[in-house]
Amino acid sequence: MNHKNLCMASVLAFAIAAPHAMAQEEGAMEPESYIYATYHHCKLDKLDKADKLVEENQAPVYNAMVDEGLITGWGWMGHHTGGHWRRINFFSAPSLNALLDAQDTFGERMDESAPKDGPQMNKICTSHDDYIWRAEAGGGSNAAGRSVFSTYLVCDEMREARADEIMKENFAPIYNRYVDEGKLGSWGWLSHWVGGKFRRLLTISGDDMKSVLASRDALIGELYADDNEAGTEFNQICSSHVDYMWMALDGR
Repeated sequence: MNHKNLCMASVLAFAIAAPHAMAQEEGAMEPESYIYATYHHCKLDKLDKADKLVEENQAPVYNAMVDEGLITGWGWMGHHTGGHWRRINFFSAPSLNALLDAQDTFGERMDESAPKDGPQMNKICTSHDDYIWRAEAGGGSNAAGRSVFSTYLVCDEMREARADEIMKENFAPIYNRYVDEGKLGSWGWLSHWVGGKFRRLLTISGDDMKSVLASRDALIGELYADDNEAGTEFNQICSSHVDYMWMALDGR
């Protein structure tokens, strides 16, 4: 298995994931990035087989699509700690149309190169949840680190644009400082475009999970201090969440 660092979609990590860094020179236009992420429910005793199928069959197709400019990145991530999702696969593109075209192209190429991959994978990962995310903000290195902490947030849809403002105006300078100081490899803020109940996704990544968790604890102390009105308002808008810890297994 190729244990490559993933560009986690501003992280993305997915992370994922995803999956290119969004740090820009001051005043520069941020490039758009959309991420198609599939969150899998899998049989625990067959996960190694699923990872092998990705390495042998899917990775060559995704890598060729990166080389051809059809996608900007892809990733396969493994569950470390959290809920019921056991694996994520994702890919990113600069527009929704490019993202959907890439999905069709990948399916067509897999049917040609490895027609048995889909049926085999479906026996291992028997159900899934699909999301399309749009990268809103983030920063860090393209080689962001293998360990990713993802927070999936449920937000008030009428006020979630305000949550984006708080993230970009109040929180981003703090996250960027952690990146500059080497405490994080990257971070990302993604908005829901298509999918389930989660409206926003916050990711932070680093070289190992212990350092990521230490930075997360310190960040919480800064972002949500009693005298931080922005943090209080943010929590009122995005009032519940689910946390996952992921490990990058393959991708580019």
